[in-house]
Amino acid sequence: MVAIPSFSRQEGEVADLVCSWIEEKGVQYKRMGNNILLHKGCGKDGAPSLLLNSHIDTVKPSPKYTFDPFTPPYHPERIDGLGSNDAGGSAFALLHTFLHYLNEELPFNLGLILSAEEECSGENGIASLSSYISENYDFAIIGEPTCMRAAVGERGLLVLDGTAHGVTGHAARNEGVNAIDIAIKDITRLQNFHFGKISPSMGKIKLTVTQINAGTQHNVIPDTCTFVADIRTTEQYTPTEIWEMLQAEVESTLTPRRLTNQSSATPQGHILLEAVAQSGIESFISPTTSDWMKIDIPAIKMGPGDSARSHQADEYILCSEIENGIETYIKFIDTLEQLIHNGK
Repeated sequence: MVAIPSFSRQEGEVADLVCSWIEEKGVQYKRMGNNILLHKGCGKDGAPSLLLNSHIDTVKPSPKYTFDPFTPPYHPERIDGLGSNDAGGSAFALLHTFLHYLNEELPFNLGLILSAEEECSGENGIASLSSYISENYDFAIIGEPTCMRAAVGERGLLVLDGTAHGVTGHAARNEGVNAIDIAIKDITRLQNFHFGKISPSMGKIKLTVTQINAGTQHNVIPDTCTFVADIRTTEQYTPTEIWEMLQAEVESTLTPRRLTNQSSATPQGHILLEAVAQSGIESFISPTTSDWMKIDIPAIKMGPGDSARSHQADEYILCSEIENGIETYIKFIDTLEQLIHNGK
């Protein structure tokens, strides 16, 4: 998988590879675009359904790689290369977990979706399957590198493109209105903005200005200054509410890139939380987003590898992490099985 480039919206070849591997195992599957779907029914009317999900696409490689990210050096204890950690390890571990249960009796249905376009929040990834998922599944495990801790919530993401408008002029003659000055004032207002509601589980909304750009040459007052605000949201406000509140505070024009990347949280008292506790798995709130935000069923996020390695040069995942991931997934699903048998 690592040896095949699989950038978002260009996952066709790696999807071909995975499908060929599944066919060799004699397992039935469906392919919708570059999304791969497997399902095992338990044959029991009214039985719940668990979905396993991870993604097969990657970001583009960092220019700081010390080796070819698609022909990485061999190492007996780890897999190097682009997408190995995010999220090849999770996809591989979940695929083997699904195969483990293929011939075992379960009190619930089990499905697996290896999805495309996760890294770009694309329309042809899991978002295109949202209705299918809502109609056929009750809860889910989202495979992302979490060191096999269970994320029981994750912040949403709102990116705002800011544009400050001034008036151009000559720098030597005290002319014009400097758009940089406007942008600086507005950035300060954004950074000091107080959101009244604080999430009991996720804390405060986090706003960080990550980019700024202005000017054409040293002696010209710039009439435009652009900047970007990265906002990690909580369930206390919708992205639209946050955008509207911040726009009312600044002179610059704020344009949201997307208003659908909302935060997610596992409902209190849900069987997934009980299974996390019974399995002795550590839980936490994730600062990063995933395909979780695109589905309308309760979920947790859990997978092998470390999020700190994602999107970094010389990405890797330890073989032992993948092995432990498969074992932990199986332990978790076995715990779910016991809870369902006991009527939890």
